Amino acid sequence: QVQLLESGGGVVQPGGSLRLSCAASGAAFSTYTMGWFRQAPGKEREFVGRIYQNGGTGYADSVKGRFSISRDNAKNTAYLQMNSLKPEDTAVYYCAARSVGRLTFDYWGQGTQVTVSS
Repeated sequence: QVQLLESGGGVVQPGGSLRLSCAASGAAFSTYTMGWFRQAPGKEREFVGRIYQNGGTGYADSVKGRFSISRDNAKNTAYLQMNSLKPEDTAVYYCAARSVGRLTFDYWGQGTQVTVSS
């Protein structure tokens, strides 16, 4: 079992940056693939990106080149660095953890709001 808590959301102007954090409690953080997802009002939740146990990353086309994911296993924390933010990035952002051998993300945080507006 792992519990996840996101932080770092807020209001930012277009073109600005934010860094979200996802703090995990529980055992064996380094064994999880960590993912970031978002859900805008009236829309379905969508994949943003993931970071594997070995540090490899993958991103949705909509954020590629602007967002980056990292992890600090010593701190049990994953990060989502968001640059060149656009109004369409406005959403609740969730982090999630996927256990080894699983195809789906099993554990989810409660989300943090990101609003991009002038």
